[in-house]
Amino acid sequence: MRQRMIDLVHREQDRICAALRELDGGDPREDAWTREGGGGGRTRVFSEGKVFEKAGVNVSVVHGTLRPEAARAMGGGQALSDDEDLDFFATGLSLVLHPWNPMAPTVHANYRYFERGDGERPGSWWFGGGADLTPSYLFAEDAEHFHGVHKAVCDAHDVADYDRFKAWCDDYFHVRHRGERRGVGGLFFDDMNDAPKEECFAFVEACAEAFLPSYLPILERRMNMPYNDAQREWQQVRRGRYVEFNLVYDRGTTFGLNTNGRVESILMSLPLTARWEYAHTPAEGTPEAELLEVLQTPRDWV
Repeated sequence: MRQRMIDLVHREQDRICAALRELDGGDPREDAWTREGGGGGRTRVFSEGKVFEKAGVNVSVVHGTLRPEAARAMGGGQALSDDEDLDFFATGLSLVLHPWNPMAPTVHANYRYFERGDGERPGSWWFGGGADLTPSYLFAEDAEHFHGVHKAVCDAHDVADYDRFKAWCDDYFHVRHRGERRGVGGLFFDDMNDAPKEECFAFVEACAEAFLPSYLPILERRMNMPYNDAQREWQQVRRGRYVEFNLVYDRGTTFGLNTNGRVESILMSLPLTARWEYAHTPAEGTPEAELLEVLQTPRDWV
């Protein structure tokens, strides 16, 4: 299973980057890196191209020994026993795409596999991941499309539950100090090990393969829409909220920093530019206020 996940994340990185290269008009910067303690990865970042202000697609394959506190926070759905093997293996695909155009939404996806020890004990292996959409301006048809593609994947796999994973996504990507969700959601799941590995893997593989169909039609509709300076400034404010979530709450950021991960790859999710305005509140009845209403009270899209 380790090798099958390694093959999957590299294959999907290549496929997604080929599609982004065609849209953006240039090649990404690629860094192959080695992690102190074991393993490494391959980071690809598009920056200041035709479509993306910044877009990162990262693969990591890491292993080593965890500190006990990191092992307890790692997941798996089981308490850590006194004799638990603290060796670990983790591999995953992680991407965040930030378009220039404020009408085109930011998107994030991550699919991963973990093992503690040799992965044979109950709760010592698990899958996790998901994908979520973060618009600056709300287009209901975009949210409906994104959710519809992911619901279809869930409906095809017994191990998945769209309603639960959608609610989990809304709860996880919650910027609690703002009382807002980060975006209009999608899927989020973790500690998936309550079915055979083959079934879990098949679902994760289908999710990863669904990323481009879920996002590219939205991007192609929005990336050339007209916009003005005020709309660009609102996009920067929303990106500030994105930064706040990733640095304050995101478990992946914490795990990477606590396990000697490569800082540039861990923080590739952050936008190239962002803005923080003091006590910024959009006027009632505006498109900006409409977005905030949805972020404060998540909707069902399908």
